[in-house]
Amino acid sequence: MIKVDFLNKLLKKDKQLQDFSNKDWLKELDWANVYHDSIRGKEYLTNLSLNIGRWAGNYAFFYLLNRVLHDFKPKKIVELGLGESSKFVSSCIDGINYDCEHTIVEQNENWSKLFQSKFSLSKKSEIFICPMVIKQVKNHNVNMYSNLLETINPKADLYIVDGPHGSPRYSRYDICQLAEIINSEDEFIIMLDDCQRVGEMDTFLELAAIFERKHIKFFTKKYKGVKTVIVIASEKYKYATTL
Repeated sequence: MIKVDFLNKLLKKDKQLQDFSNKDWLKELDWANVYHDSIRGKEYLTNLSLNIGRWAGNYAFFYLLNRVLHDFKPKKIVELGLGESSKFVSSCIDGINYDCEHTIVEQNENWSKLFQSKFSLSKKSEIFICPMVIKQVKNHNVNMYSNLLETINPKADLYIVDGPHGSPRYSRYDICQLAEIINSEDEFIIMLDDCQRVGEMDTFLELAAIFERKHIKFFTKKYKGVKTVIVIASEKYKYATTL
């Protein structure tokens, strides 16, 4: 009887997981259609070879990135993690042809060289190498960039957070260092990818706590497909949470 009960519970749990997975994939298919509609007429994007998903952002992420870049045209972008989103941002900067400074932080110099051998970034995009180190955050080992604040200008209109490699807790906590520099007069958008994971949600909650402590008004929105991206925006960019 115990074995039967155990198997029934196992089957029920498996069905719940399948239902959850199927719903996520249906949402992702919907985001894919929305994304492709949103880039119509933009040859610099329709002709761009882009690998969406897996380690890169999902369709929800790239739809949001497309809307943010075209609707708001942020003049200073800090991107944590070199990859598909770097290609996307760089192509949009040149395609829209507007004044923008695109700072990319990467942990691995070999990956940076390989990436640049296959894709030519905009002249307005620049890669900075900050090797990954392990630091303690609230008694947890966390992957972080070394010398980040000393290497780049941390102030930006748009922060894209998809690096360094994730951690089980307080993942990609570097954005919290950057948030400490933001004041109540600054306007910003933060795109935090992979928030379906505990580590990134830790960081999101910490970001919210930082802004509340600093009395900085902010708005948030969760966009979910097979992966989840959370947008955090100041008053000027609050419509980024309605896309």
